[in-house]
Amino acid sequence: MAWVLDLDGVIWRGSDPIPGSAEAVGRLRAAGEEVWFVTNNAYPPASEVAAKLVAQGIDPGERLVTSPMAVARLVGDGERVLACAGPGVFETLRARGLDVVDAADAGDEGRPFDVVVVGLHRDFDYRRLAAAADAARSGARLIATNDDTTYPAEGGQLQPGAGALLAAVVAASGATATIAGKPYPPMVDLVRELAGPQGIAVGDRADTDGRFARALGYRFGLVLTGVTGVGGLPVDPSPDEVAPDLAALVDRISADWAGTPEDRAGPN
Repeated sequence: MAWVLDLDGVIWRGSDPIPGSAEAVGRLRAAGEEVWFVTNNAYPPASEVAAKLVAQGIDPGERLVTSPMAVARLVGDGERVLACAGPGVFETLRARGLDVVDAADAGDEGRPFDVVVVGLHRDFDYRRLAAAADAARSGARLIATNDDTTYPAEGGQLQPGAGALLAAVVAASGATATIAGKPYPPMVDLVRELAGPQGIAVGDRADTDGRFARALGYRFGLVLTGVTGVGGLPVDPSPDEVAPDLAALVDRISADWAGTPEDRAGPN
């Protein structure tokens, strides 16, 4: 069975490891479970995300999935991309051999863009907003890595997410965006292809991780180490399991499912 783990708010908060998470992953793997790491955070390149996991004692191998990977499946060969996004989007799309232009550098080049990609980046400004909105008004498809309005950082603080930047581009352009990341079909299809039809998706927010689990047909495990705390309950969709952290969730489910393979399947 697949365990599909979010990163921000499950494995770490910003640069701070969440205690017990690395050990919990180790216990899952020792029990023969298949563990995938799926993140909507499109800012860092996948190589940096993998290195951060390794530094915390978790080797993701080939089982790291990022929202730019889902974006890449929506862009055709030879299409020209205007990126209002961070390094993770540039790395992934340029690896496909695509012509990707930074929104900060867009000028009057006379060549239209086929696609505008919006993702989390910390130097979002008026110039980038204007370039992205202009391209979208001119007919380029608007794709967003995700529409999470916030994400958990160090110390439990919430920071503006890609959804907050996307809202500005949508307001300025009037365009409708296709969302690539969780809980939308591009990421659902990608993860189901990789991880299979049965599993549990673990995350810290129902609106993203819970809807993602339901779209996959997986169980939903909610941990209270990120966006959602005890005071934020109940949530919709309702989780199948709620635990203080990943370590407690793994302990509980491992005990509940011991010797009962039929209970390991997703909801009917």
